[in-house]
Amino acid sequence: MSDFFNPGPTVPRPDPYAHKAKHDADAHKYHHKGITGFWRQVTDLVIAVGVLAVIVGLCIWLF
Repeated sequence: MSDFFNPGPTVPRPDPYAHKAKHDADAHKYHHKGITGFWRQVTDLVIAVGVLAVIVGLCIWLF
């Protein structure tokens, strides 16, 4: 039977610099790839929105 007052193992605290490190890595990637990386993200977003619109349209049409 588990003890209610025993919190269990401690969880390591998140790295406070992880967000900045990810931001720096992304910024380096965008500067390295240039505008093609931006357009790739825009087209991926447009494709995702289109797929969602088709799914919603099919659901509305069927029901």
